[in-house]
Amino acid sequence: MGYSSPKEILSNIRGGALQKGNMSIQQLLVFGFLGGAYVAFGFLLAIIVGGGSPGIAAENPGITKFLMGAVFPVGLVLVIIAGAELFTSSTAMMTVSVFSKDQSWGKLGKVWGFGYLGNFIGSLFVAYFITTLTGVVDAEVFHNSLISVAEHKVGNPFYKTFFKAVGANWLVCLAAWQAYAAKDVMGKVIGIWFPVMTFVTFGFEHCIANMYVIPAAMFNGADITWSDFIITNLIPATLGNIVGGAFFVGTIYWWMFVKPDMEKENSQLKKDLKDSKIAG
Repeated sequence: MGYSSPKEILSNIRGGALQKGNMSIQQLLVFGFLGGAYVAFGFLLAIIVGGGSPGIAAENPGITKFLMGAVFPVGLVLVIIAGAELFTSSTAMMTVSVFSKDQSWGKLGKVWGFGYLGNFIGSLFVAYFITTLTGVVDAEVFHNSLISVAEHKVGNPFYKTFFKAVGANWLVCLAAWQAYAAKDVMGKVIGIWFPVMTFVTFGFEHCIANMYVIPAAMFNGADITWSDFIITNLIPATLGNIVGGAFFVGTIYWWMFVKPDMEKENSQLKKDLKDSKIAG
């Protein structure tokens, strides 16, 4: 087959999670920086393409949302194919690894914590140095789009941002799953594109993407404070992303395809131990 079966995907995921767990803190921070920057590039492209189409937005707002969704996946494509650490996809991968008893909860905490911090630094770098200082969004149409997107994100109540974030990372982690299933570059790109395009078109909440777009808007004059950003958006988005990835993808697929094999192995081990006692 040109793609891996679900069991084979889980095997690949467990191998990838072990590599993450064995990274040093410095490696996680650098790879996390790249992951945050790559996602930021995808969001900047979405602002330029989708936000630069006000005429279409006025007549067909769904098309504008689709245009943003269609180009945003370049970020995750770069993360998966070029290589980088992304907190949101690691929520599922590391959960599978821990539940499979491949690694400790401490390793999960290290990967999540330092990957998240690296993502934040990379996102802020692109928001300030690549977006703001270069003037790439100085044109009124792009500037207005950036501000509008950010202000909308901090204008939602906790529960709405949380559940939008659950949906976002459910789809992002499925994109990573499908990338692991594919056995060639184009297969990986296609596997990533559809779920990521879907969550962006829906307007769901991805905490790493928001680490870019909201600070970028703040650097460009948005009436948003750091507390607005962190309390109103980043915290509920992060918590929702953890649930979407760790439970709806990591836990469920582990339960379906890894746990039964673990139970069989434990049952066989107990049987062998019992037989050895009888023989002794």
